[in-house]
Amino acid sequence: MAESKDSILKKIGNYIKNIFSKNKKDKYERLEYASQSQLIWYRFKKHKLAAFGLTVLAILYFTSIFAGFVAPYTHVERIGDYKYAPPTEIHMISEENGLRTPFVYSYSKELDPETFQYEYVIDKSTEYSLKLFVESEPYKLLGFIPMEHKLFGTGDKDAPVFLFGTDNLSRDIFSRILIGGRVSLFVGFGGVFLSFIIGSLLGGISGYFGGVIDEIIMRAVELLMSIPKIPLWIAFSAAVPRDWTAVQTYFAITMILALVGWTGLARVVRGKLMSLKNEQFAMAARAAGASDFRIITKHLLPAFISYLVVHLTLAIPGMILGETTLSFLGLGIQPPAVSWGTLLQDAQDLTVLADYPWHLIPTAFVIVTVLMFNFIGDGLRDAADPYSSK
Repeated sequence: MAESKDSILKKIGNYIKNIFSKNKKDKYERLEYASQSQLIWYRFKKHKLAAFGLTVLAILYFTSIFAGFVAPYTHVERIGDYKYAPPTEIHMISEENGLRTPFVYSYSKELDPETFQYEYVIDKSTEYSLKLFVESEPYKLLGFIPMEHKLFGTGDKDAPVFLFGTDNLSRDIFSRILIGGRVSLFVGFGGVFLSFIIGSLLGGISGYFGGVIDEIIMRAVELLMSIPKIPLWIAFSAAVPRDWTAVQTYFAITMILALVGWTGLARVVRGKLMSLKNEQFAMAARAAGASDFRIITKHLLPAFISYLVVHLTLAIPGMILGETTLSFLGLGIQPPAVSWGTLLQDAQDLTVLADYPWHLIPTAFVIVTVLMFNFIGDGLRDAADPYSSK
């Protein structure tokens, strides 16, 4: 009986071993016949920081796109008389009922007899439960989907929820951050796309043809790179009319960032093409009658596409910081439109920072976004490097 049991266990062990060995063999066979993009994606997924950064950015972009539903208020809505209200404390332990579902208390204003200023005091007489999918005023999600619910709230006007506090006009900072992310997060894509096109084409033309064309383009690049970025941004943005709409200002800022952000890529593309244009595959395409434009775009640029992809991921944070800087200086997005840069304008006042430090919370979103893009860039660089050991 013991031998029978041992044989059964041995068969089970061999069966499990065969399954794992087969899966491992199938995995290696898939990798053996995988394309370059599939190999890059496989190596990218193994990069833990890059995967983490991709997850965090996916959450940020998702909440910004659907900010109308996630944010409990609009970016211009004034909620009662809650000027400079502190962040709402969320509780799960009740003095009367012990552990329970998340709830909040309402605020009440009291005059401080020593400073003669109103201070917010928590009123613990009533507990207000936090609910999901609470009813709200009718609105249109993404501009065309009729909705009458928000993601969370108390459903009671006497107990508003301010996760990040309010500003000097009683507007919810959390809602304004989510809605402002639509501008700050997506301005990078537009600016990077335009700068990528300009830098790739001009750098490709300069490196491929050389001569007078190379001299003209490179002198223009050096001229733009010699000018400090912030004064150049200010000069361009000052030309934008103040009476433009938020959409027009958004596209103007995108163009401004793109016009001054292509120079570094152009120099790298020029150097790469100068070393590749005399390679055998380029000479074969030229002998086959391919046009210069086709050789540049179809043969030479794809030869170092991995670098270009990494450059894109690292250039987006620069564009986000550029928009934040312009809006922070009052030269970008103008109220009532909102971005992370406009939210940080209140942080210029040291008195506000000392008394209401939650106005610095948008800074954390800018820092996290830039860091996550850098993590993704590092992951793509390692994944695209054939000599990387990771």
